[in-house]
Formats: sequence, C-alpha cells, structure tokens
Amino acid sequence: MGGSRLRVQNFAVSQDGIGAGENQTFERPFGDVVDPWELMSWAGATADWPNRTDPGGTRGLDNYFTRDFSHNIGAEIMGRNKFGHQRGPWDDHEWKGWWGDEPPFHTPVFVLTHHLRPSFTLADTTFHFIDATPAEAAEMAKAAAGGKDVRIGGGVSTVRQFLDAGLLDTLHIAVAPVTYGTRLRLWESPDELDDRFEHEVIPSPSGVTHHLFWRK
Repeated sequence: MGGSRLRVQNFAVSQDGIGAGENQTFERPFGDVVDPWELMSWAGATADWPNRTDPGGTRGLDNYFTRDFSHNIGAEIMGRNKFGHQRGPWDDHEWKGWWGDEPPFHTPVFVLTHHLRPSFTLADTTFHFIDATPAEAAEMAKAAAGGKDVRIGGGVSTVRQFLDAGLLDTLHIAVAPVTYGTRLRLWESPDELDDRFEHEVIPSPSGVTHHLFWRK
C-alpha cells in the first residue's frame, strides 16, 4: 500500500475491550479501575521499551512490536484525554502533558480538542491543538508526516472515531489477560472488525494476545 497510512500501534486493552477507566485525574491518567501496568507490562519488559533505563529486557515477539511502535511514523493524532487531565477551557498553560521535557513521540502531535491553545515544542516533539473531524485531522497529520505513516495514539474514544469514519489502514491491538467491566470500550469482540479488516491473532508467551488488522 503506497503513501501515508493511518495506523494504530501497540494499543493495549483488556479482554473485555477496555483501554481506560472513567474519572481521569492528574494522579490517575487512566482513570479509576484500570491499572496501566496490567495492560502494558508486556511492553515494559522488552529490551526496546523506550522508557527503559537499565540494560536487559526480553527479545522475541513482544519486543518486535515494541520496536515497531515508532517505525516509519511521521506524526501522531491523539485525543485530549491522552494529552492531559484538564477539561473545558485550558486554565493551566504550564501543563504540557504527562511526559516531561522529552516526550516519546519525536514527531508533530495533533491533539483533538474543542478548546484551542497555542502550539508548543518540547525537545523534538511539537504539539498542535486542533478542533477538527477525524478526516480533517488525518489530512493535517499526513501533510506534516512527510510521506511517513500517522499513528492514531488513543485513547479509546479517539481510536473508535477513526474506526467509525473508515480511516484506519492497520491496527495492532494487544489484549491483556485482565478484565475491568467499565464503559470505555474499544469493542465488544475483536471479531466485529472482521467485515472490514483481515485479522490475524498471535498469542505471546507473556500472556497477551496480539491482534493484527489490515484493511481488506
């Protein structure tokens, strides 16, 4: 497939399709109930986990996906709730995301929000705040990506919007062996995407199951 693709990469959900809880706060970026480490421990254990500060880590299947997270990515689109915990008009422009002075994206990032604020740059990541439809956001991100792919980074509602708009080319969803039962659900079952995508399921020794989808 030529040209810039829209990809979901290394997106983790529970067995019941949950990727985040409700009642997000500064202290609990994933809301209540959901433990992000339960969803992402498979990636954190790998040798190429970008936040790893010590040598070592696992190789093999999980590490392949961790390494692929940034491969050929030229821009990211995320929802406002992935960027931060504030709601409504921005009352704190000093807040610049969960990631500190060196965010892990290394590309332009487009944050979907109904409340605009000026763009800013941290290290090699520039955050742009846009009030746009999924299709409009995709065009902006593709233009910024310079021919590389655009990663749809989440959260669940944002991935769902791009799915429902028929804009996604590929998805990699890692299903962790936990259940939560909250409402922020990517799907009832991964098989519900099979009418639009080829679908391959790869279990990992770590306990997660990798679901790969690519557009038919």
